[in-house]
Amino acid sequence: MTIGGGAGNGVPKKRQRVGSNSQLSSTIAVITGSSSDASPTDVYRKPNCLRRSTSHSVLPQSSSYNAPSSVRFNDCATADVILRLYRERSTAFESDDSEYTTAVGQSDVQIYLHSDVIRQSKYFAAVLSDRWQKDSDDVGSGKIYRLNLGVPATACSINNHWEVLQLLYTNDFSNTITSVSIALSLLPVALELLFEDCVRACVRFLEVVPWSEEEEKSVLSLMPFLGEEDSKELLARVSHSDNDTPEEMLQGLILAAMHNHPNMAFAKAFVAKLLRDFSSRESARRVLDRAFETSLKVVKELLEEYSNPDLRGDHNETEAIQRLNLHKAMTNARHLLWLIERMIELRMADKAVKDWSDQASFTADLQRTFRDDAWRNIVPGLPALVLRCTLKLANAVTSGSILAARQVRMKLVKDWLPVLIVCKDKIPAMLPSHPSPYRELEETFLRIISTLPMLDAQELLQQCLSFSTRNVEDCPHLVSAFKTWFRRANRSPQAENLY
Repeated sequence: MTIGGGAGNGVPKKRQRVGSNSQLSSTIAVITGSSSDASPTDVYRKPNCLRRSTSHSVLPQSSSYNAPSSVRFNDCATADVILRLYRERSTAFESDDSEYTTAVGQSDVQIYLHSDVIRQSKYFAAVLSDRWQKDSDDVGSGKIYRLNLGVPATACSINNHWEVLQLLYTNDFSNTITSVSIALSLLPVALELLFEDCVRACVRFLEVVPWSEEEEKSVLSLMPFLGEEDSKELLARVSHSDNDTPEEMLQGLILAAMHNHPNMAFAKAFVAKLLRDFSSRESARRVLDRAFETSLKVVKELLEEYSNPDLRGDHNETEAIQRLNLHKAMTNARHLLWLIERMIELRMADKAVKDWSDQASFTADLQRTFRDDAWRNIVPGLPALVLRCTLKLANAVTSGSILAARQVRMKLVKDWLPVLIVCKDKIPAMLPSHPSPYRELEETFLRIISTLPMLDAQELLQQCLSFSTRNVEDCPHLVSAFKTWFRRANRSPQAENLY
């Protein structure tokens, strides 16, 4: 923008063609304007001598000013400042004036202002000071200041400047700033003119209303030009501290969906979608691993308390505690199954399989619990639920979605096979169309055994005889597993050396 030069009459007129590097013959100041394609952050860049600062020694502090009733905006009869607003060219190769004016609207306008009023703007206070202002016209007993102000060559730039200049007279911010788009249009101009009251009004409005994604980008682009106090609330909305990370937010959502939300099924479905769409797979993996470890620990502790009760004290009280432990174990086992399903869906269950395969004490507690029939009337579905967790992980191993090491595969079957054997007859037979989870887990364990070295497979297959039923025809999976082992065992060493 350029201050100085002549101004025309009060009728808006077409700006004269100038090149991109032209300079006005002002002796006051030259401030470079932005091009038509400038970003919002480029619109109001000023030289250091006019950069917005609350501690600037030359510019007075802004305060609300109520213009006298006799002083009106754009009143040529009483004005002592004639301001010419003009759109600046982006290049020296613009089309002719008529095409330019048609494309972007009015490109030159003259406004009549009053120096006492516009000094609320620290920018105008500096321009009108004796230090800057040298040339003026004497009209009668007063001075007439003639100023030029270049604005970006955008469709609404003159309108936005007009609105801000009018606010110097009315201070009617509440009725003017009524939307985010208006606040974002006026704020760069208020910053450019160092009109502090208007800046605060725009910022205050932006603090308390929602933004669209595009509006948020515009707010962020303006942040560097706001003071620390002005931007504090805006920054708090769009930035997080070290202790408020996306991982912790996701962790909190998982815990809330599992434990606190009354409509748990819908909450879990929503969180599952968030996990699928989460931007960082590693962050999602860490969150799920922590949640899995926590839930598994809770279930283990509850089963340990149940299978090793403290028999001191009142018998009825002990029995009530035992029932409560089983109910809590059942609830947390459901959460554990949901977590396992999410981890498998996202192919992030590697650590879960490793942890699940190393649970000798947990599986021992489960065996003691299920050998006692007391659980039947309290949590009849607990055995099926616990082994369904095992089945999900074991199936992920056999399908290759989890590339588990040999020791992990070995331990998975070795630790959980005894639990399967104890539980096999603890659930009524299912309909043929709904195969028992125990039969599914038998088949999956046998497939895992087929991936192990011969000696390990021999040890585990001997424990699988309980998979057999009254009729041989009812256990083809077991027959097939032994046939495979014997076929490999009968392979001669000489034939193996050929490969």
